[in-house]
Amino acid sequence: MESFDMIIIGSGHNALITGAYLTRAGRSVLVLEKNDRPGGFVRTEELTLPGFKHDVYAAAHPLFTTGPAYMELKDALEARGLTYLNTDLPTGVSMEDGATAVVPRSFEDFAAEAERLAPGDGTALAALFEQLNPHVNDVFGLFSMDLSGPEAAPVLQRLLHDGNGPGYSSFARSLFTTARHAVNEFKSPVMRSMLASWVTHLGRTPDEVGSGIWVPLTAMALMAGGMPIPSGGSEQLALALARLVKDQGGEIRTNSLVERIIVKNDRAVGVRTADGVVYAAKQAVVASTTPDQLYLTLLADSDVPPALRTQAKQFRYGRGCVQIHLALAEPPRWPDARFNRVGQPHLTDGLDGFTLAIAQGTADLLPAKPTFTVDCPTNLDASRAPAGKAIMRIQVLEVPVRPRGDAAGRIDVGDGTWTPALTERFTERVLEVAGKHIPNIPSAVIGKYVVTPDTIARFNPNAGPGDPYGGAHDLAQSYLFRPLPGQPGHRSAIPNVYMLGAATWPGHGVNGGSGYIVAQQLLSQ
Repeated sequence: MESFDMIIIGSGHNALITGAYLTRAGRSVLVLEKNDRPGGFVRTEELTLPGFKHDVYAAAHPLFTTGPAYMELKDALEARGLTYLNTDLPTGVSMEDGATAVVPRSFEDFAAEAERLAPGDGTALAALFEQLNPHVNDVFGLFSMDLSGPEAAPVLQRLLHDGNGPGYSSFARSLFTTARHAVNEFKSPVMRSMLASWVTHLGRTPDEVGSGIWVPLTAMALMAGGMPIPSGGSEQLALALARLVKDQGGEIRTNSLVERIIVKNDRAVGVRTADGVVYAAKQAVVASTTPDQLYLTLLADSDVPPALRTQAKQFRYGRGCVQIHLALAEPPRWPDARFNRVGQPHLTDGLDGFTLAIAQGTADLLPAKPTFTVDCPTNLDASRAPAGKAIMRIQVLEVPVRPRGDAAGRIDVGDGTWTPALTERFTERVLEVAGKHIPNIPSAVIGKYVVTPDTIARFNPNAGPGDPYGGAHDLAQSYLFRPLPGQPGHRSAIPNVYMLGAATWPGHGVNGGSGYIVAQQLLSQ
């Protein structure tokens, strides 16, 4: 039986970050991945036509490039081929009536853009940021801390209490506001749409309690990080991390699905794969998974507190995502030339229309008028498509994982399975909306590939029925309640079994936070 200090189950970017730190410290590490290559949702493929390189799932990495893992591993990753390309206009919005706006990385330019939209909105933008400014360092610092640990305790105390009495701070109050409330002071509907829509990329919705704080946080994060993409595609991050792990002595084995974590005397001692291969773990097992998989499958044979197992059964997944990958005969012809530099803009008919589409998705109906983001990586990286051609990704969030009807009453959803016919009809609807913003869509489309919720579910079990964010992010499953109320952190009920990934703080997306947190916990022992 082969033996390693640490065994890591799964090889998403967080798992690879943990592996990079552990191997750098001299630990022997084995990473086991069920798919054909490491990286999880960080994957690039020629999905449509030869020479067109699409990011199948995750694309830009603004939170990762501003986090501690990148800062500390940057030189090693760059030496292994990772190079980021960025823009000074991370996001924006295109309205159906032709109005547009952008978010520049410079606050002065952003305030000027707000003022252009409506006199006084530049002042409102400054006020939005000023409310958060006293807390911003503490807030972003928490993204690299286990919220249940002693390091985070004084930070949480400062944030929740103002120090002037027994009451709670204005920041604590903001945790229970909605995104719609957060943008109420803006006169421009364009500005309100541009800022409030981004909370859906954090697993929230604009009218959901708890979404309000993410309006200024997301804007600040995008201004700080931009919308960086790896040259050559998102998977270049996974490739560089995997090379680093291997160069430092670690092993990565693909096509290896872990079936059980073996526990003896209340400690993990190894894992068993679906092929019956057993590997011994001398120090710890790290699982990139969700709590239901951990406690109901990987630790099914172990002595876990019944209450925790019950909570794992109650873990909820959110709605699904449809991603439409397009090969284009020419770059998109934006009426606003600035959008040739915008990283990932929203296309919408306004905040009310956006929330109506979300409400329809919540009711398990295909939205009658979807609103979504688009990104065109070839604006920054011409190597992603043949000369003169382009790629585009349309990301439609908050769609039903299994629709039971169509809000417009025009698409027969059958039994809710994302069949080729259903996928094609919905794709046609999305492209029709896109054409109202981009005149040469769909005429420039020469190839397409559509990722649906069931595609996501089959590829990654952490998505449950098709939730790309690894579990619902409402208040009941956020912060100290993530992944479970009985496990408010990355340490599981088995002392030497750790969790990381989207189901743990700081959540989904390419941020590297949980990988960094678990690495520090393991190396501090």
